[in-house]
Amino acid sequence: MASNGTPNQGTSGAGLPLFYTDLAPLSSELHADWRMHDTDRLPALRTTHAVPLLAEEFLSAQRFYPIVFSTGPDPVPLALMGLSDGINVVVDADGRFPADYYVPAYVRRYPFLLAKLRQDSDDMSLCFDPGSGLCGPFEDGEPVFDGDQPSAHTRAILEFCDKFEQALELTGALVRELGELKLIGDGEFTMQQGEGRQPHVYRGFQMITDEAVKGLRGDVARKLIQNGALPLVYAHIFSLQRMSDIYARQSALGLLPPPNGPVV
Repeated sequence: MASNGTPNQGTSGAGLPLFYTDLAPLSSELHADWRMHDTDRLPALRTTHAVPLLAEEFLSAQRFYPIVFSTGPDPVPLALMGLSDGINVVVDADGRFPADYYVPAYVRRYPFLLAKLRQDSDDMSLCFDPGSGLCGPFEDGEPVFDGDQPSAHTRAILEFCDKFEQALELTGALVRELGELKLIGDGEFTMQQGEGRQPHVYRGFQMITDEAVKGLRGDVARKLIQNGALPLVYAHIFSLQRMSDIYARQSALGLLPPPNGPVV
């Protein structure tokens, strides 16, 4: 997590989302003969310690990652893959997840996303990152267009991105509800490597405690059960047990900061 700050909330330079170096809309005029390559690698992950997560992913992701919330007025759910900026102890040197790991939808969406091309319109266009190297005038791969219409493969990507945007709105609504209930608060993780040694203390994130949930009024708890939010809350709480796993991996790789250094 960022030193004396917040985990990465999903943005990069020039206001672009995390991982994206540029954005360009797919066009049947410009990209009529282009093809796309699928990949299970994302090199940028190697130096990314936190990836945005959708609420609907909590139940699947909680077995593999600590799920936390970024700090600030609009918290974002994050899957932690390292406890320090620039360190990911989950993916390999090529930015590939282990075979049995859940891969967040945010990663699977890359290099595509839906974006507004005009501020005066709500219409969304399917865009891609030209710097990804996954779309181009290749001789092999899936065609981007079939004549002047999106190919079946492109239509599937468009559907995935559309569902992602819908799930993102639901995630925002859930986080706002949890915030209004004052369930989300400052988090802290402490780990000591041995008796008498100074502990590592990690901050700069938010979380929900079991005690906070137990303090809810009965009618509020019943509402969270009925709208399906309570299982997601407990998936988040259970996922925090993975903090020690991430810490152990980072320690084994010799990537822990000095215990008396700045908090993270």
